[in-house]
Amino acid sequence: MTRTPLLVLVLAAGLSIVGAGAIASAWAAAPQPTRPVSASFYSGRWYEIARVPNAGQRDCHAASSQFPGTAAGAFKVSQICHKGSASGPARVFNTTGRVLPGTNAAKFEMSFFGGIKKQEYWVLDTAGDGAWAIMATPGGNYVWLMSRRPAMDAAAQARGVARIRSLGYGQKLEYPAQAG
Repeated sequence: MTRTPLLVLVLAAGLSIVGAGAIASAWAAAPQPTRPVSASFYSGRWYEIARVPNAGQRDCHAASSQFPGTAAGAFKVSQICHKGSASGPARVFNTTGRVLPGTNAAKFEMSFFGGIKKQEYWVLDTAGDGAWAIMATPGGNYVWLMSRRPAMDAAAQARGVARIRSLGYGQKLEYPAQAG
């Protein structure tokens, strides 16, 4: 599984996995992060709650990013995607990343394809208690609502989505199924 970008974060994070041509329209650049991010952001598991649809995550369910921990601004991440359903076969993509210097830990990059390709990500907002985060690519084309739990209560999710909209993301969001 390739993610250009988070998982995330995303990730995200991260997290996550963007293919070329996912959205042809040019969107405004992402807003700059406005507050620092705790180093704990880059440890533990993040579950994708909502994301802009993208070719790299087509048929991706129960997407999550696992950060085993950070050392001096560097981290490893395993991005997990289940194909077909939340309980379908897992595809795992392992990569490395680093917090970008001078960004209060709110910006990071991950390396792909043995370091040949790098993608920058911005943490645009987080819950005060660290339960959720909004991550995006700098170009403003991709955004993710990530949670420390596989599901958010309806009110918290609605607040997170409203915050995404207030940041200028008018794109259609999809809500990948999570296991459990």
